[in-house]
Amino acid sequence: MKTFAVGDIHGGLKALKQLFESAKITTKDQFIFLGDYVDGWSDSVKTVSFLIEFQKTHRCVFLRGNHDELAYDWLRTKQDNELWFAHGGKLTQEKYLELDEKTTDEHLLFYKNLKNYHIQNNKLFVHAGFTNLHGPQHEYAPYMVYWDRTLWETALATNPKMSENDVRFPKRLKLFDEIYIGHTPTTRIGENKPTKAINVWNVDTGAAFKGQLSMIDIDSKEIFQSEPVYHFYPNENGRN
Repeated sequence: MKTFAVGDIHGGLKALKQLFESAKITTKDQFIFLGDYVDGWSDSVKTVSFLIEFQKTHRCVFLRGNHDELAYDWLRTKQDNELWFAHGGKLTQEKYLELDEKTTDEHLLFYKNLKNYHIQNNKLFVHAGFTNLHGPQHEYAPYMVYWDRTLWETALATNPKMSENDVRFPKRLKLFDEIYIGHTPTTRIGENKPTKAINVWNVDTGAAFKGQLSMIDIDSKEIFQSEPVYHFYPNENGRN
């Protein structure tokens, strides 16, 4: 059995299917999806439907991303959110307006059941990060785990030669052996593959923009990537 951490998909279902095919996945494997299934490419709604079916035959953990929560809010309230629209939500909304009621209800349940974080063998899986020095389970504002960027910024800014015993070493990074996140594309620091800073692995490689969709075997650290996702959607802009 292998355990894979899967980066932000952002509606790139065709890339996800290519990724799974290239990795030769099996039903014995476990998949921990780091969130942001929607907003970007035109297959956002189809991506959620695919994942709902996928979990029936595969062992899955689905984490909540900020874009998933924004989509869920709109589905529940039907209140327009211009900020969401400006960051990929408009196309997602349009696709949901075409969806039948039964499937929409299935999606609502999927979003409702997403996990804010997952801990396994002292490894943390979370969409964005956390701010509380005692861990995500103590976060004063639970939504921070799918919005925070300071954990990744802290890991990037920490000298890798610094001892954990140094009083300046970030306490958050000492809580878990490894932390797997998405949310902030590694392409922002010039990296096109999942990138490690201290003990934080960032698996978001910019699939919503010009990057690839990525996943990593958390034991062997073998990395699997699709083609750049925009290649599958040549007549679309994604979030570019």
